[in-house]
Amino acid sequence: MAKAPAHAFAPTLKTFKTASGKAGKYWSLKELAKQYPNVAKLPVSIRIVLESVLRNCDGQKVTAEHVEQLANWAPNAERTDEVPFVVTRVVLQDFTGVPLLADLAAMRSVAQSLGKSPKTIEPLVPVDLVVDHSVMVDYYGTPKALDLNMKLEFQRNNERYQFMKWGMQAFDTFGVVPPGFGIVHQVNLEYFARGVYKSPNDKGEPPVYYPDSLVGTDSHTTMINGIGVVGWGVGGIEAEAAMLGQPVYMLTPDVVGFELTGKLREGVTATDLVLYVTAILRGEKVVGKFVEFFGPGAASIAVPDRATIGNMAPEYGATMGFFPVDEMTVAYFKGTGRTDAEVERFEAYYKAQGLFGMPAPGELEYTKVVKLDLGTVSPSLAGPKRPQDRINLGDLATKFSELYSKPNEANGFNQPADTLKVRHPLPKSEVAIGNGDVLIAAITSCTNTSNPSVMLAAGLLAKKAVEAGLTVKPHVKTSLAPGSRIVTEYLEKAGLLPYLEKLGFYLAGYGCTTCIGNAGDLTPEINEAITKNNLIGAAVLSGNRNFEARIHPNLKANFLASPPLVVAFAIAGNVMVDLMTEPVGKGKKGQDVYLGDIWPTPKEIDDNLRFAMNAKTFRQNYEQIKANPGKLWSSIKGTKGQVYDWPKSTYIAEPPFFEGFKMKPHASDAGFTGARIMALFGDSITTDHISPAGSIKESSPAGIWLKAHGVSKADFNSYGSRRGNHDVMMRGTFANVRIKNLMIPADADGSREEGGLTLFQPGNEKMFIYDAAMKYIEQGVPTVIFGGEEYGTGSSRDWAAKGTQLLGIKAVVARSFERIHRANLVGMGVLPLQFRGADSWESLGLTGDEKIDVVIGGELKPQMDVKIVVHRPDGSHQEVTVRLRIDTPIEVDYYKHGGILPFVLRQLLAA
Repeated sequence: MAKAPAHAFAPTLKTFKTASGKAGKYWSLKELAKQYPNVAKLPVSIRIVLESVLRNCDGQKVTAEHVEQLANWAPNAERTDEVPFVVTRVVLQDFTGVPLLADLAAMRSVAQSLGKSPKTIEPLVPVDLVVDHSVMVDYYGTPKALDLNMKLEFQRNNERYQFMKWGMQAFDTFGVVPPGFGIVHQVNLEYFARGVYKSPNDKGEPPVYYPDSLVGTDSHTTMINGIGVVGWGVGGIEAEAAMLGQPVYMLTPDVVGFELTGKLREGVTATDLVLYVTAILRGEKVVGKFVEFFGPGAASIAVPDRATIGNMAPEYGATMGFFPVDEMTVAYFKGTGRTDAEVERFEAYYKAQGLFGMPAPGELEYTKVVKLDLGTVSPSLAGPKRPQDRINLGDLATKFSELYSKPNEANGFNQPADTLKVRHPLPKSEVAIGNGDVLIAAITSCTNTSNPSVMLAAGLLAKKAVEAGLTVKPHVKTSLAPGSRIVTEYLEKAGLLPYLEKLGFYLAGYGCTTCIGNAGDLTPEINEAITKNNLIGAAVLSGNRNFEARIHPNLKANFLASPPLVVAFAIAGNVMVDLMTEPVGKGKKGQDVYLGDIWPTPKEIDDNLRFAMNAKTFRQNYEQIKANPGKLWSSIKGTKGQVYDWPKSTYIAEPPFFEGFKMKPHASDAGFTGARIMALFGDSITTDHISPAGSIKESSPAGIWLKAHGVSKADFNSYGSRRGNHDVMMRGTFANVRIKNLMIPADADGSREEGGLTLFQPGNEKMFIYDAAMKYIEQGVPTVIFGGEEYGTGSSRDWAAKGTQLLGIKAVVARSFERIHRANLVGMGVLPLQFRGADSWESLGLTGDEKIDVVIGGELKPQMDVKIVVHRPDGSHQEVTVRLRIDTPIEVDYYKHGGILPFVLRQLLAA
């Protein structure tokens, strides 16, 4: 047998000792710094990536040049070098996890059909899937809500859960956390993350240890950055490659240092801080960059608050929002039930590497430094359509009133000002509803529900409100969906849960509910009143996403707020109540009660925090995953065997991405001619607009298809739950009820028709985008999409790219792209092309009836110039140069193979 080549940096392998004298080996960055002195000044996050590159340097996928390039990272160099980052593990949530499992199952089918062993397809790193996105708030305001919602969830998702159970027995390294345990990010923070790891195959004495790192198929994977773990969200497409042994490839990132000083004032929450951070960093344009927090203010912030800030990285656009490991992190590991041996090893490893402790100002080098004095942060909300649009609590009432009659372009609602205060009685009821009414108040999502200080604050505010005689307005749909069972445990121990329940905040489920579009429906009367009177209703939620039509298709104003403010607005009932100056409501004997009267003091919160950190409680809770997954989960029967048999289902279908698969890729020319324009979009087109999300409309192509396949409206479930079926998903791509295709001329009043429509050419025939796509495909006509700034913002939805590809769209031309979606387009073999300078589709004067050529001169290269030729119906033509946003050499390979999945499959089968 050939001897493995010697490691290019073998002398950097050293030994460390824990406090109790146990030894471990590690690839020493301090030792590497003797060769590359620059290493000592690198941001902590870059050094953790560097350790992975150093450890995995095999001379093939990871070379000595890669180590040298990253060791010499310079704060403001041009970013052309590619980093191959091998991650320790992968986490999935069920919406993105199911299509990923379907792709793996399809790969096994291909392997079998080619006479290869299906076991060739096997995750090479541990993969954990948490079922957290499937529970809906159908029942609320009742003690039975949790039980009823879970029973409905299991009825609706039986086919998906059977498929997951097949995956658990088919793959050796694939684990599932059943429904009802919590949100993936909180389970990740409290349980999956073990500090430092060793390879299961490492029988060395002592073995080599290395830091935790991961990618996850939820953009909010970055919550884990709060405990010093390098990790971020990727599309399911990239996650599959990482699972199957591919490094995660990225351009060497800029690192923005965020210096925090001072401390938060009384009454200001971690949520207020994160909304400040989000607004500041969106302004700094940190897309594709690492953000690393440092300074005395960062050192003083509790770990759950750090995790809250890390969680929102996708909202401020960064790849990560990273906090280095320090004493606070070690205390958090102890308090959440990690073993003494794990905690000791974790601390000793980070100290040996010189990675322990919060960096002081001036200690490390950053691309740029942004500063915030924590003392300047004030109570805030964000909305009504984007998480970065922060509003001071005292300005919300005025802001909503202004936006009510402002035009759509100014983020407004374009309504006549004189209708703002008109109220409409509901039939057979004493309740009337109007603009600005809070119709959904949800303590939900991963951002805040893992944070004891804000969750206890909500409970304390509820207690004081109930004692003062306040109640929630009857039109408000209230729900409590914590990130893990630990939350209800400490709210119960603190005696606060009964008060939340008295205000209607009964436990509705453990999972990602309102924030993902699983808010459940409003009453038919309220829905009718909204649509009939064009009301601008509101949702207030403690989540991180508030894009249009995401929370509920009929609610146009959605505000992110801390859990205590969610409770306060449920009582006030309308966002035009100024909680800084006006009463929240009338209490006992009709007296006015103000927010200051019921807002909890820091001492009250601190006194209750002791209930939140109990190592024994954490251990007992997570032991239940294997010991007692619940009757509903235990009763699911999954099929057995190494290859899935694809039974007939409207939930799970064999994906078409490997049809006609050959070991040699079909050579394709990257350019094309005579393409038609499918859509002309404005700025901030999110993956919610592109990818199917939320509820399925009966009249939509997906609704029509489901009905034709015998599914009644009541059983449609959500797009997210049907992500394992391409027939549903491609029909829902670009079908969002709020998307505006600017090809369709504006109405006389300047307003735009909404919904997934296009004009089929030639002839300007209006139809669904899906129907037009099928006609173009039938005629062999390629199609393109044009967009504006920040195309593809939002969740890491692989279906936004998969659906685009299945609709026959060959290229997306935009002013700028969000990081994950750009990578996903390349991963599905769709060209992302970026306008240069001030160019845009508007400056080209496009109307949608033109034909488009994309001309690529010579060999495909990363970030090369590409020519677009516009042919107009009058015979004239115009040329413009755009940049190809295939950013790295490996992405060129992915594109040439027809996408990342065929590329990886060919590699695995060849090996």
